[in-house]
Amino acid sequence: MKYISTRGNAPELTFEDVLLTGLASDGGLYVPKEAPHYTLEEIESWRDLPYTELAHKIVYPFVEGCVDSDALKGMLEDVYNNTNFGHKAIAPLQQLDHNEYVLELFHGPTLAFKDFALQLLGRLLDYVVTRRQEKVVIMGATSGDTGSAAIEGTKACDNVDIFILHPYGKVSEVQRRQMTTVEGDNIYNIAIEGNFDQAQDMVKASFGDQSFLRGERKLVAVNSINWARIMAQIVYYFYSSLNLGGPLRPMAYSVPTGNFGDIFAGYMARKMGLPIEQLIIATNNNDVLHRLMSKNQYEVRPLKHTITPSMDIAVSSNFERLLFDLYDRDGAKLAGLMAKMNARDDVVSLDEDKLAKARELFDSLAVDEKTTVETMQLVFNETGYLLDPHTAIGVKAARECRRNPNIPMITLGTAHPVKFEDAVGRAGYEMPELPHHLTDLMEREERLSVLPADLETVQQFIAENTFRD
Repeated sequence: MKYISTRGNAPELTFEDVLLTGLASDGGLYVPKEAPHYTLEEIESWRDLPYTELAHKIVYPFVEGCVDSDALKGMLEDVYNNTNFGHKAIAPLQQLDHNEYVLELFHGPTLAFKDFALQLLGRLLDYVVTRRQEKVVIMGATSGDTGSAAIEGTKACDNVDIFILHPYGKVSEVQRRQMTTVEGDNIYNIAIEGNFDQAQDMVKASFGDQSFLRGERKLVAVNSINWARIMAQIVYYFYSSLNLGGPLRPMAYSVPTGNFGDIFAGYMARKMGLPIEQLIIATNNNDVLHRLMSKNQYEVRPLKHTITPSMDIAVSSNFERLLFDLYDRDGAKLAGLMAKMNARDDVVSLDEDKLAKARELFDSLAVDEKTTVETMQLVFNETGYLLDPHTAIGVKAARECRRNPNIPMITLGTAHPVKFEDAVGRAGYEMPELPHHLTDLMEREERLSVLPADLETVQQFIAENTFRD
């Protein structure tokens, strides 16, 4: 399979090169040139497959020609088992009410949905880099869960150094400790004296000019701009649908949304033939996408720090992938639109017909902190089930925006509530116990470096610590 840039002015690449590349040379994001499409009969035939076999059906066409089928099968079995994911169903469904479900995506090593993608990405990266006899540097920015999931997914890679930037003092203690207590000579945690978007901007700038790296090293992205992450997340849309009677009846999904990667995976599942009737963009006070969907006004505003830090993002990078399809894959036209959006000095609107096309599938809701806490309380009082605050935003959006009560509405449960002490406390509940593999997390020694939000300083730190002999 070949991959093309959303901005139309970069070379076509194979999966292997996309895995290692991150941003395209023209500043765009890579997407499949042509996605596989399955009939309802084909999807129906997968109904009784275990998660690993279903994942092979979905993932292999995207990596074919670069990753051997048996090698991929081994990776999937190594990742999606009930030792690595602490539940035999891997992604179990929790029913809240009639036709209302939470898809629990938090049973992995770091208790967040990002384990589904980053556990696989780490193994794919190790496979490719080892075969090519190369050494690479992972550089990523995290507003919450990405960092720990990336570190867990790649800590055993022999030819990889990992540098993860997070905003100093702006992630929860559990999230921070899941990053800073992992042992490994190839792991570096950098706490930036700034916000997530500043950290993300430094990552993007570093990918644009990698001359600061030593030798033949190259940077690899683990943020959701890396196609491999979205590819892995497509699987659980098929899995949940098949477990609730799909594809013979359609589903609706509400997705807590920061960088738009997880919900774009749902869009891809629909594009591949899975009957999805509605996708809901559920966001917090950082509501750039809700304002665009509801008012056709794209305007980047100052970042607000909330009790849902994984969604504290002012710019949703992956939205460009959807825009590429909305604008009929016209890379030149999209490049012009993105230049306006990235200038951040004016309000930008989409063409009315493009926005109308998006609204056929997507709805959106922005949920403030007070309503988030109230939703946690409401669902607990109704069911005895404690939501994490991000999932609570998803449930609130599902209930407010639902179009068809006669089909299942599935909210993606993106994280375990134990990761968000502040929100759980504000809702009036005691913290759940940490899962057994994390019971001593608060006693483990931390390792991190606090650096100013200065590109040159960060790059110098990376250069000095890359593959030290």
